[in-house]
Amino acid sequence: MEPIKCLIVGGGPAGYTAAIYAARAGLSPVLYEGDVPGGQLTTTTRIENYPGFADGIDANALMAAMRAQAVGLGADIRSGAVEAADLSARPFRCLAAGGQQLETETLIIATGATARYLGLPSETRFRGMGVSACATCDGFFYRKKDVAVVGGGDTACEEASYLASLCRKVYLVVRRDVLRASEAMQARIKALPNVEILWNCNTQEVLGDASGVTGVRLARNDGAVFDISVDGFFVAIGHHPVSELFAPWVETDEAGYIRTDGVSSRTNVPGVFAAGDVQDPRYRQAITAAASGCRAALDAEKFLKG
Repeated sequence: MEPIKCLIVGGGPAGYTAAIYAARAGLSPVLYEGDVPGGQLTTTTRIENYPGFADGIDANALMAAMRAQAVGLGADIRSGAVEAADLSARPFRCLAAGGQQLETETLIIATGATARYLGLPSETRFRGMGVSACATCDGFFYRKKDVAVVGGGDTACEEASYLASLCRKVYLVVRRDVLRASEAMQARIKALPNVEILWNCNTQEVLGDASGVTGVRLARNDGAVFDISVDGFFVAIGHHPVSELFAPWVETDEAGYIRTDGVSSRTNVPGVFAAGDVQDPRYRQAITAAASGCRAALDAEKFLKG
């Protein structure tokens, strides 16, 4: 059994930032990156809204820099995932890939959230080449271009509204004849002159070539099939927080996001903290995830000092 002061699970902006702060605090943090080192941010290309980079920065380069900074400060960053956990008593016990048994005084959960996609092979093929699940992250690349947004809830309407301020034309693809969004959001989206709602439509295929997305093939509920020409395809059908491993002990909301105490990172289990998208259903940005990773490390340090 390996004794650890501070175990961090997840290798995105929240996890790496937590490791940076925990290392500087002398907590000798151990971080397991999980199956996607760098987190969901690495599924996008260039980031232009992260402070400090006037010309933007490649997402993978940003994550590599965060990781290197954490390692340089003394964090022990390991590949692989934590596969089992027992948070019933401190020190908490976890089982990592390869059978490594861990015993930790504090735990920072930074496992993130994964975007829900439609499951189309073409959608996967063009991910990062026109297919996105974050308008705030990638919308800038489609200024004065035509895009499509799939979904009928508040998230889809918010994404379409944001893109309408940048793009020439936004198609909102809705599989039913009504929107699930709030009345206020419905009124806002219907009032935008460059948003066209395509009712009773399902996406059959994302069209494209070597340069990326060129269009979308849609099927109406009456059987009619037609194509629209777009440069970007945004999926806005929700996110899935990766919290199942810890759900038997930490409190989550109805969607699975870990509940934290006010503006802190504290969960209902003393010594367990949550940071990043796994506890943030609202913002889901790299900068907010990094900030919450900072809070988690500071909270863990304070907890260990009593």
